[in-house]
Amino acid sequence: MIRIGHWISDSTHQLFYSAQDDIPEMIRSPRAKSEPSPRPPMRARQKSAGSDENVNGTTGPGGASSAAALAMSRSPEDVGEIHFSMKYDFQQNTFVVRVIEAKRLPAKDFSGFSDPYCVVSLLPKDKYRLQTKIKKRTLNPRWNESFLFEDFPIEKLKTRTLHLHVFDYDRFSRDDPIGELFIPLQDLDFSQNYDVWKPLLPPKSETKNKYGEILLSLKYNVTAGQLTINIIKCKDLRIQDIATHSSDPYVKIWLMVDGKKLEKRKTKTYMRELNPTFNEAFTFNVSMHQIRETSLLVTVMDYDKIGRNDLIGRVVLSSRSDPSAVAHWNAMLQYPKEAVSQWHVLKDT
Repeated sequence: MIRIGHWISDSTHQLFYSAQDDIPEMIRSPRAKSEPSPRPPMRARQKSAGSDENVNGTTGPGGASSAAALAMSRSPEDVGEIHFSMKYDFQQNTFVVRVIEAKRLPAKDFSGFSDPYCVVSLLPKDKYRLQTKIKKRTLNPRWNESFLFEDFPIEKLKTRTLHLHVFDYDRFSRDDPIGELFIPLQDLDFSQNYDVWKPLLPPKSETKNKYGEILLSLKYNVTAGQLTINIIKCKDLRIQDIATHSSDPYVKIWLMVDGKKLEKRKTKTYMRELNPTFNEAFTFNVSMHQIRETSLLVTVMDYDKIGRNDLIGRVVLSSRSDPSAVAHWNAMLQYPKEAVSQWHVLKDT
């Protein structure tokens, strides 16, 4: 059945070549008649390539107890592994991602199991977003489903990051994130196929309330050599003042080139506010030959009248930061003169 829908900054040499090559048949599969018309210039398709059978190892007798034992012995950073493959069809301009299976997922339900599914998207714009079927009561789901991103030129694909996000389905409340994976596509050699197992990362949403989040927009004017950052707003900032159960936040921005701090700007301070809206833009002069060595250190601080101002959290935006920040930076370079906005999770380091 075909349905329409929609980076671990691990070094790409850890991906390895697989001789398995059954994906081309999926690319040539006939299109479902139910597909809407007219078709958009860029499309994503999904096709199941296997049965609905779960490879579960934990649903039999003693399964719940063994899942509980695994949960007690694993660290919070261990959220399981995912098996997937990738290839690019140059004749059809089609990127194919096959989500095969996952194993050792953490239990999210009181039963000791989860109901996992996987969402597949290409960052920074996840307009084309697809998801697998939900597998009931399993910690080792087998999906074996393929996702086709059609009319996607290789040059455009190289600016994207593959995002695999595993969730636990909940019928009565919001689905719980289990783990995620980011694969930057810019350095991959698509003359070969990839078939890999990768460990999932703990989802950002699991830790986002520890220090809070910040919404930023970036714009780079190549002709003028100007880099503009807009500090839009923050949410769920960490409480620094126990007496008022609040914080007095402001944002400090450092322009850095080759790791050296060159210019500093800062926003105004908001008193007793954990969800401030700043909407303050700052422009730096950065030439084209400097942009790849440039970074922006964005720090949210808590103002203190008496003592030293306290750090709430920070994020570094550059081409060498964490996957989410790199995706935002690449999007800025891909869409010159256009402001690209993205939420970032604040960290303490």
